[in-house]
This record gives sequence, structure tokens and C-alpha cells, in this order.
Amino acid sequence: MIIRPGVSPIWSEPFPDMAAALDPAFERAASGVRIFFRADDVAVPSAGFRRMVDIFRTHEVSLEMAVTPAWLRKDRALELMRLCPETELFRFHQHGWRHVSHQVSGKKGEFGADRTEADKRKDLVRGAEKLSGLLGSRFERRFTPPWNRFDPVTAALLRELEYLCVSRSEGEERKVPLPQGLPDHFVNVDLHTRNESDSAQSRRALLAELVEALESGHCGVMLHHQRMNGAAFEFLDALLAALVRSGSKAVRFADMD
Repeated sequence: MIIRPGVSPIWSEPFPDMAAALDPAFERAASGVRIFFRADDVAVPSAGFRRMVDIFRTHEVSLEMAVTPAWLRKDRALELMRLCPETELFRFHQHGWRHVSHQVSGKKGEFGADRTEADKRKDLVRGAEKLSGLLGSRFERRFTPPWNRFDPVTAALLRELEYLCVSRSEGEERKVPLPQGLPDHFVNVDLHTRNESDSAQSRRALLAELVEALESGHCGVMLHHQRMNGAAFEFLDALLAALVRSGSKAVRFADMD
């Protein structure tokens, strides 16, 4: 199977025996586990984007979409809304401003310590204004930072600017606590940004990540449709099917509310 740049080696071949691998994971899930899905880097309504939303529509599972404001144009916004007319399934929120790292050293970040408060405020405001102008009422004032992290100054700004919630990576709440009244719907399963070099090792790590999240009672799943190929879309389809099969006894589908 051909792997495009940016696609993890885990998807170099179809995931074997997906139902056999996934169903036992949900048997171990905490009762009423809260699960939600978040797709990052949304703006261009590509073939991959269409395939992703079709899978969620088929299984009637909601998808939170983090839209990068600087990448969005009027024609793209109209097409995104045309492809995702079901407001109960597809929800748009803010993914930074233009997904560019400003950190001089350390881990990447668009809203890190190596920027002034004024610059961060400016990007938050113009990002929200652009999304509101192009998406109208479909834009919801929620915030996912590029690279899943931001600094304490940004946390305070988000509260001041009346964002409803944020979504980061698990563990960031300990590094940068949030002001009261700004909840964090963190992700703790990453389907497509895998670091393992071996496909078998990566599959084991992904399943372990999924089981740990399900057992914890909170399972936030992050997707990047640009990094998905046929095998990745097949796994997503199987994952949602397994979730729906187990939903009556264990799974509570949720949104970023």
C-alpha cells in the first residue's frame, strides 16, 4: 500500500481482524464512558474530508471540527456547510489562527510563551471574527489550539474573551490549569499522528491507548483527515461500528459542551 507523506506507518496495511481487536476493548469500558471525536486542521473540503464525514454520517456519530480560520475562504466555508448540513452531527469551532508555530525553542505552539499577550489576543479575536463571518451560527465559540497546547496567558485570554471551552491533549491541564468556568474536553486517543516506526508496534500502542481511555471513563479521539489513507478510513469505519454496537451498555456519545 502506498503511504502519502504524513501518513503513519500504522496504516501501511489494513488493520487485521478489526472487529476481533475492537470489541474486547469496549467490553472493558467503564460504564457510561464519555466519548467524543475531534477532527483537526479543517478548512479545505477535500476528498478525504468528504470520506471522513460520510463515515460519521453513516453511523450517526457526532464530530467536532476544529477549523483553522486563516485557511478558510468563503467558497470553502459554503462547501463545508453544504457537505455537513446536519447541525446535530457536525459542529465547527476554532483551531488557532493560521496554525504556525511561534516558539523559538521547545515544542511547537501558536499560542505559547514566545509571543506577546497583544499578539495572541489579536489572533484569537480575528480568528473568531472570521469564522463567525463565514460560518454564521454554525461557528461555536470553542477553542482547540494547534499542537494541543497553549500558555497561561492564553488561558486567561480565552476566559476573558468568553470562549465556552477548550480541547487540548491529556496532561495539559496539569501543565497549564484553566480559569474557573473554562472546561477542557481533552483528547487522549490519537488515531493518525502516531510516532511508532513499526506498524505492528503502532497498532498495539493505539489499542492500548484506546483501552486505557475507555477504562478511564473519558475517551476523546483526535483525527487528522489529511493523514488518512484507505486503511485508516477502514479502521475509523470499524471503530464507529464497534462503538455503536456497544453503545447501549457502555458508551455515551458526547459533544464539547
